[in-house]
Amino acid sequence: MAELVLTGFHAVEERVRNATVNKDAVASMQIFYSKSGPRIKKILEQAKKAGIASSQVDDKILDDMTKHLGNAERDHRGILVRIKGAEAKSENIVDFDNWLKDVGSKSEGRCTVVVLDSVTDPHNVGAILRSADQFGASLVIMPERHSSNKINDNDVIQRSSAGAAAWVTCSVVTNLVRCVEKLKSNGFWVYGADAGGTSVQEGKFADRTVLVMGSEGTGISRLLKEQCDSIVSIPTCGKIDSLNVSVATGVLLYEIYRQSL
Repeated sequence: MAELVLTGFHAVEERVRNATVNKDAVASMQIFYSKSGPRIKKILEQAKKAGIASSQVDDKILDDMTKHLGNAERDHRGILVRIKGAEAKSENIVDFDNWLKDVGSKSEGRCTVVVLDSVTDPHNVGAILRSADQFGASLVIMPERHSSNKINDNDVIQRSSAGAAAWVTCSVVTNLVRCVEKLKSNGFWVYGADAGGTSVQEGKFADRTVLVMGSEGTGISRLLKEQCDSIVSIPTCGKIDSLNVSVATGVLLYEIYRQSL
């Protein structure tokens, strides 16, 4: 049976909050804790209200439960949540065509879609999901291949997102170019982020925006770049040649959000 172990106060807390909305997930979740500080007490109170079981154990047991995780994720800080079985999959992972039919095809209101073209570092993906949550992105799209897209099964993404991975609507697709073409057919304007483009200070994002972010190494692929209506850049003054993809995504999502205020 599939099992996911999450650590970090934000990731655990947001999973518990998510379970209050998705009641079907409660039976698959269990919290283990060794300490009873204020933050943990708050999480345990939320878990009790949601009907999630919790058990107090020794730190050694928590250490054993997290020994397969990465270095940062093994720092459980006295609490973790274990999710078993099919319910480890979250309702915020959606089919792209269904999302487009239900949400993307509606003509009213602001809608921002983020397309991640082969972003492979789970720390970047998690940080991008955090920005997507904070600045109101409606959907994050990732390809099936050459990307870090296991939103529910990757503890690094879960922790780096500070819990946002439980809430941000995501879709994993086989063909990014085809998805972007469909979005354009539904009235979206597509903006690719790359050096040498129009300064973000000089342009105006459309109400229905697709923001395409390229991979850490090679940027946006040629075919996807050809689908972009505009290439935008962030003016900088440093000595290195570019921003980290997650930082750049956060800056651009903020600007899209700011222009809508």
